[in-house]
Amino acid sequence: MNKPLSILALTGSLVLGGLVGYDIRERNAAQATAPATTTNSATSAATTGAPASQGQMVQTLAQSYDNARARTESEANTVQVVKERRDGLVYISVTERDSSSAQAQLRQRLQQQLPFDFGQGDQEQTGTGSGFFVTGSGDIITNNHVVEGASEIMVRLHGSKTTYKAKVVARAPDFDLALIRAEGVPASEIKALPLGDSSQLDVGLKAIAMGAPFGLDFSVSEGIISSLERQVPVGTKGVNQNVIQTDAAINPGNSGGPLLNSAGQVIGVNTQILTGGIGQSAGVGFAIPVNTVKKLLPELQAGKGTVIQTPSLGVGISDVASLSAAARKQAKLPERGVLIGRVYQGSPAAAAGLKGSRTVTDESTGQRTTLPGDVITAVDGQPLAGVEELPQQIISRRIGETVTLTVVRDGQTRDVKVTLKAFDLAAAAQREDGQGQ
Repeated sequence: MNKPLSILALTGSLVLGGLVGYDIRERNAAQATAPATTTNSATSAATTGAPASQGQMVQTLAQSYDNARARTESEANTVQVVKERRDGLVYISVTERDSSSAQAQLRQRLQQQLPFDFGQGDQEQTGTGSGFFVTGSGDIITNNHVVEGASEIMVRLHGSKTTYKAKVVARAPDFDLALIRAEGVPASEIKALPLGDSSQLDVGLKAIAMGAPFGLDFSVSEGIISSLERQVPVGTKGVNQNVIQTDAAINPGNSGGPLLNSAGQVIGVNTQILTGGIGQSAGVGFAIPVNTVKKLLPELQAGKGTVIQTPSLGVGISDVASLSAAARKQAKLPERGVLIGRVYQGSPAAAAGLKGSRTVTDESTGQRTTLPGDVITAVDGQPLAGVEELPQQIISRRIGETVTLTVVRDGQTRDVKVTLKAFDLAAAAQREDGQGQ
């Protein structure tokens, strides 16, 4: 990492030199053309201690200033928040020997985009991330993608070079969250950060991100909450979920770190960036709302190394609007809803009798016709405005819970009760595709 940093430093020096040179030329030009009034001459002489006729530069600040008074209220608040919360930050480094894991593949993609060494070939893959204490007993929240597949996890606290071995208590891959716990951390060193309420946020409020971008320990960036209406794919299932968008700089290594408000409360967990193809912050970062953390925390704490699973219907879906108006009319389908294209064997949807698209053959002519499957228009009476809302509704439920789906088939509307369970959709698809189904 020394080479890129040196290049950046050199570039910064060149830019600064250019700006200073420009400023000097501008000032000299102004002195040459400005009226030589008595006030200007007196001020110049008093400031520089030399005759104004010599054309020396005038200092920007002619007298000392009070540092405390010069700080804005916002700056003073940011400094206070950082000082009070920095000891709750945790730096995470991981080692993994499985290059096929999702995290190893992520680092390989980063290696192609960025001029940093993430390890190559058959060597052990290493990476860094961030986290923060959420309880006085030493529980640490981070992103699932920071620790997934790790053969070894080591953590350090802010202001300390001592490393502690950590283990995963539980992971929630579908929400990109994980809870880890370090061994041997003195109780006096554990500084839990207070959790806020992400439902009370407003666009435009201050957002402070802390972490270790690119492995640079304890970096702080500040911005605002840019949007609360953003949904992006989160977790291993890639289900669109509500996130907090911020323009506070978030880069690789910030993952799992806290996003704080002006009260020093955690409002989100930094998780993703929209890079614009440059592999680093482009001013659009995303954080998992802290209310998601609070909802999952009891289950994570009781995990004992397990993976928290989420329910699935076990169906392949599309928007019914993708069919032409003529096709919808012929099949007596509604204009809006989620069209079931495929129902996988052994899934909750199959157990409930839901039907996917199917091909029938006319025995007299041999002509094959594809009939559309069921269309789901509501979940527990709540209409579905778009196809992405169905997986959002299901992933937010608990395994064993029963939901009522409003379904349209052949022009007839009926309610279907489905008991949810964990179902590996990817494995089922691979299995059935291999069998030619």
